[in-house]
Amino acid sequence: MYRLILMCLLVAAPVQADIAVATRTIRARTILTPEDVTLKPGTLPGVYSDTAQLLGLETRVAVYAGRPIRPGDVGPPALVDRNQIVPLLFQSGGLSIQAEGRALSRGGEGDQIRVINLTSRTQITGQIMPDGTVQVLQ
Repeated sequence: MYRLILMCLLVAAPVQADIAVATRTIRARTILTPEDVTLKPGTLPGVYSDTAQLLGLETRVAVYAGRPIRPGDVGPPALVDRNQIVPLLFQSGGLSIQAEGRALSRGGEGDQIRVINLTSRTQITGQIMPDGTVQVLQ
């Protein structure tokens, strides 16, 4: 009987975990280093629980000291800056077209951005590839 009650209490107790918090106020567009983040005991859904996952990521917004770091607060480092000339690549089947464009926003690998094709002056949407090329979305 006592074993059953003890097991129920253990199962019902909340599990303590660690959450990643900023050690100082970090401005947007800062690459995170080991000195910028630490672990703090607590439970909070939707936040990082491992500082190793954050290292090398770039802050998208200002992160304040002692505050938990959420996935929307960070992302891959920007490869393309606003107004930067970028190579555009359009591929469909066996057809491959390359051109130059001007980025209308800033972004990192995998981000979708708007780009102006410098030849036709049309706006297109593309995804930033690991080498900084913008793959035109169909």
